[in-house]
Amino acid sequence: MADSGRRVAVRAARRPEVRLPELQAWGGGGLEPDGDYDGVEFAGADLSGQEGAGARFLECALRDCVLDGAGLARARFLDSVWEGVRAVGADLSGAVWRDVEVSEARLGGVALPGAQWERVVVRGGKFDFLNLRGARLRDVVFEGCVLVEPDLAGAVLERVSFRGCVLRGVDVAGARMADVDLREAAELEVARGMESLAGAVVTPGQLVELAPALAACLGVRVVP
Repeated sequence: MADSGRRVAVRAARRPEVRLPELQAWGGGGLEPDGDYDGVEFAGADLSGQEGAGARFLECALRDCVLDGAGLARARFLDSVWEGVRAVGADLSGAVWRDVEVSEARLGGVALPGAQWERVVVRGGKFDFLNLRGARLRDVVFEGCVLVEPDLAGAVLERVSFRGCVLRGVDVAGARMADVDLREAAELEVARGMESLAGAVVTPGQLVELAPALAACLGVRVVP
């Protein structure tokens, strides 16, 4: 956490540079397990309940799609964009997102345990009850997002920042952090795992707000 006696240098996340080629419109039908989608645009597609476990999406765009209940465990999203995607109860466990830009998504109860995110930018949107237990996030930037009760227990976070984000009821028990920048979070509420904030950076004001929970975690009683 921040050291008030000196300026703390925080390594910034490396951002993705997604440049999509001319895309082909998706022809419809169902996703296929271990399918290979290269340069495809999914626009306004309802993929609810479809099974695409292990599928690879390379240089693809998912725009205004619905993924409710979709089975995308171990799927790989590479050099791709998500825009206005909605997903409730989707299974993305063990999925890989590398060089991905996400904007205005709404995800609820999505399972992402063991997922790997590298060079990912998430702009806007609302994320409720994301299960990111044991996930690995490296070079990830959240901007203007609302995250309600995200589960990051046991996750590894390196060069991750939250800018203008609302974080409510975050569980970071057993997480490992390096260069996790929380200073620009609009709201920060840690439900579990205060002891795992080593490696994160906060402002003095945030530290004051976290002090009661931190004292409770350390077993310190504060009495007048």
